[in-house]
Amino acid sequence: MENSAVPINWYPGHMAKASRQLADQIRKTDLVIELCDARLPHSSRNPDIRKMIKDKKSIVFLNKADLADPAATSRWLRAIRKEGRPAYAVESIRLKSKDIIAMIQRETKDLTDKALERGIRKTVRVMVLGVPNVGKSTMINSLRGRSIAQTGDRPGVTRSSQWVRITPYLELLDTPGLLWPRLDDQQAAKRLCYIGSVKDEVTDLYMLAVSLLEDLEECAPEAVTARYHFDDPTLKGIELMDAVCKGRGWLLKGNEYDYDRAAKVVLDEFRGGKLGRITLEEPAAETEAEE
Repeated sequence: MENSAVPINWYPGHMAKASRQLADQIRKTDLVIELCDARLPHSSRNPDIRKMIKDKKSIVFLNKADLADPAATSRWLRAIRKEGRPAYAVESIRLKSKDIIAMIQRETKDLTDKALERGIRKTVRVMVLGVPNVGKSTMINSLRGRSIAQTGDRPGVTRSSQWVRITPYLELLDTPGLLWPRLDDQQAAKRLCYIGSVKDEVTDLYMLAVSLLEDLEECAPEAVTARYHFDDPTLKGIELMDAVCKGRGWLLKGNEYDYDRAAKVVLDEFRGGKLGRITLEEPAAETEAEE
């Protein structure tokens, strides 16, 4: 059974302008970091970003790996590296600045070595790209050791690009989160809504929460039934939401189910990792190999 349909107002106008600007700025950088969410390594990778990068030296960070299933993260790292791109897992809570700087230095060593041969100590310029709300500004602030880039738990906080000096010879460009203008992949769109890459105000939160619960029943049924205190992991649609409301006691006067509260809490608890370490997607090659 297909997950519930979720109407989404997808592509804010400021993203079109940002996309054009970033395509030009990429030419002025030495390295591109593509940041995505480790819980959704497919859905949170904007295909337009990969087109913009082209042959530019780049690496992929699976951010928020502390919220994702470790085994699934390992499979995704192998799959991305098979594409010929370096890939690393990054924990949002215990982000180790020295390790990330070392990864950047490793990937740009050939550039800095060539500059040293000419007697130049090169400043490496790195662009950080990704869809909204995957933690770009938070990572940059952690590397800097203090808040320079704006952060928030909602999409669209960063509206313009800004260079941030990390060390005397390393600068990072914080950029606005970029979605893609064509909504070809409805499933990816819904999953980006799960992690807050699309503003909650432009989605039907009830339908979104039902869709998330149905997705979670597929990959982590025990976590869902334990968290929301019901025992039938095959429930769908309104019956599923009724069971969640009943299990958690989310009731209005007259014993009516409080769907608004349920939708908000279900989304917040998934985003905050309250259901455990869950990855909603598997790399295609791994899936095919297992069949």
